[in-house]
Amino acid sequence: MPAIVTDNCHTCRFTECVAVCPVECFHADDTMVYVDRDTCIDCCACVPACPVQAIYMEGELPGDKLEWIAINQQKAAQHPVITGKHDSLPGAEERRSALGY
Repeated sequence: MPAIVTDNCHTCRFTECVAVCPVECFHADDTMVYVDRDTCIDCCACVPACPVQAIYMEGELPGDKLEWIAINQQKAAQHPVITGKHDSLPGAEERRSALGY
């Protein structure tokens, strides 16, 4: 069961998750990160690292977030792999506060 990044990551793109990932399964676009399910080794390290609780293991994904399985698969295939910690997006701290974290 791979990790799935959901909408809480949108416009934040905190990359603490990428920094703790033992494999290079994260991809990014201009607004968020995505997980390549074929590369993810199901270690779960990224789940607690996310400061906005945007990441779930696929089997624990809430029913209203199931669409993110396909979104991650599609977007990971379209965007480059990222490694290590990157700067979050402008306004990310405000978004985190608005989400209640």
